[in-house]
Amino acid sequence: MQLKRVVVTGIGAITPIGNNLEEYWNGLINGVSGADYIKQFDCSKFKTRFACELKNFDPTQFLDKKEARKLDRFTQTALVVSDQAVQDAGINTTTMNADRIGVIFSSGIGGLITFQQEVVEFAKGDGTPRFNPFFIPKMILDIAAGHISMRHGLRGPNYAVVSACASSTHAIMDAFNLIRLGKADIILAGGSESVVSEAGVGGFNAMKALSERNDSPATASRPFDKDRDGFVMGEGAGMLVLEDLDHALARGARIYCEIGGAGATADAHHITAPHPEGLGAKNVMLATLSDAGLKADDIDYINVHGTSTPLGDMAEVKAIQAVFGEHAYDINISSTKSMTGHLLGAAGVIEAIACVMSVVHDIVPPTINHFTDDPELDARLNFTFGQAQKRTVNAALSNTFGFGGHNASLIVKKYVA
Repeated sequence: MQLKRVVVTGIGAITPIGNNLEEYWNGLINGVSGADYIKQFDCSKFKTRFACELKNFDPTQFLDKKEARKLDRFTQTALVVSDQAVQDAGINTTTMNADRIGVIFSSGIGGLITFQQEVVEFAKGDGTPRFNPFFIPKMILDIAAGHISMRHGLRGPNYAVVSACASSTHAIMDAFNLIRLGKADIILAGGSESVVSEAGVGGFNAMKALSERNDSPATASRPFDKDRDGFVMGEGAGMLVLEDLDHALARGARIYCEIGGAGATADAHHITAPHPEGLGAKNVMLATLSDAGLKADDIDYINVHGTSTPLGDMAEVKAIQAVFGEHAYDINISSTKSMTGHLLGAAGVIEAIACVMSVVHDIVPPTINHFTDDPELDARLNFTFGQAQKRTVNAALSNTFGFGGHNASLIVKKYVA
């Protein structure tokens, strides 16, 4: 069977450093930090009092006020990026077969804010079960995919993927595979996350996963720095419109790039910690290269998982060196989480978007907040510290790894007719 080629024809993004694709990309290449003190709740008693929240986000600018009240914040942002991506791709269901257009949209946690609010309200009462009838439909993490399909009338494959921080990369991978197998013409793929709440911050604090650098939020996310002390929580959403190349050409669509390949593995090691030698990370990069039919030397840029945790950054670097050998020194590596924070289930898609734009514009976004070299990391590697670098990017690799040992990688490459 001849597999179909799959291209990207639309993008949507709402992130802590920009509420649309243009703003997001400009924020990345200019090294803007999205971290600041938390505005969504009183965090004065928490160990971590900052995050990368969305700026100037008012859902009623995009959604009817009554409709917005029925949606958790993670679904609100999902609908915003779906509108952006559908418009960007020029999707019109009056002229296209909506039965062949699907949605695979993920979240790592889903409606945690709604869950927290409902349970707290119940606990305040006399024990009589009084819950909002929208409690469950607001909370379940597949509901964003459902709302996107209903909003745009898309009747193709429709479901959610959950694999913690690897979720949205797995969503893109599933969309890629369904299209190249001929099961759909177009799939809207991505993810959203919004858990900057007492439960979210408190839970990750209890795990000692978050940075506690409250004296300097803007510089707290510092991947590969000797003094990194944990990740910075982020929120937002992203979407890629994946499309069968023949379908895209037939309708005259603008093509950003081609999806080269994707892979998935497991660490089979620990519920939160990565394999110390990066075994799962190494295997997923090898699997993705094989799926794309590329050699290690073909990769120009790696957008790493790079969460700014002591163990995670080290393991990923070991994996990169094991896979790429001497070529690792010719690759640009960067962690855009230094700017956006960690969007958990939405991290993969916004980082895939960064790779797409790098391929389009031949610019690699930086890793910011580097102050002290880590003597345990090879200084010959180009972590793109400080500022964006111009270089030809024919192929870029995006890594995402999730609690539970879930690993997913994706390759995007320049489209050649």
